Amino acid sequence: MGDTQSWTAAPDAAQRARSVLAAAWSCAVTADGGREEFVGAHTVAEDGRVLLSVPEDSPLVTAAICAPRGEPTAVLEFADVAPVPVRNRIRARLWLAGWFAAEGDHLAFRPTRVVLRRPDGAVVVDLDEFAAAAPDPLALAEARLLTHLADCHSDAVERLTRLVEPDSLHGAVRVQPLAVDRHGLTLRIERARAHGDVRLPFHRPADDVAQLTERMHVLLSQASAAACPRALQRQRTDGDG
Repeated sequence: MGDTQSWTAAPDAAQRARSVLAAAWSCAVTADGGREEFVGAHTVAEDGRVLLSVPEDSPLVTAAICAPRGEPTAVLEFADVAPVPVRNRIRARLWLAGWFAAEGDHLAFRPTRVVLRRPDGAVVVDLDEFAAAAPDPLALAEARLLTHLADCHSDAVERLTRLVEPDSLHGAVRVQPLAVDRHGLTLRIERARAHGDVRLPFHRPADDVAQLTERMHVLLSQASAAACPRALQRQRTDGDG
């Protein structure tokens, strides 16, 4: 069973792609018939170019030097992994197809095709929109924020379920924070054999952590004024014996 909430006020595909790129710690590069994994080796320029620092003996360096016009074709893959342990932790995958060129001590990758795959399907991101987009302002803090919410404020997560439509909580065995961006918080509702996600939009976008704190307080206040979901009431009763 999936969620029945309305998915409103969410980042567009270009911003989501740039957020995945900004927050990813590792990437896989397929070029010249080979595949290499790099950890902590890339940075991102404002226009979306990926600057990769690789060992001198990497086949990528040879490919960049020897290929015609110094532009070998390659594909970069990034995975967006939920920081809180949940089922199916890969929230999205980002593929960039394009070419490398040597720039100083780095290899600069310029994408010519950008594909973002999320649970609801894949979308080809417009290159101009990708180059102009900025990561979500909470992208780099998201992992810390969500793990703190899950580890230290499970009571708040439970209270937020009062804002979820009852049908979405049917059969729920666990609820965890899955994602947060400037527009809202997403909860993962796990059932015995399935799961669904629901989005709780903020009343206004949050441009930094301080504003996010205020938006979360508003959600919690709304939740406190709502009725406790019967599904979780039954779950607590059954758990208490």
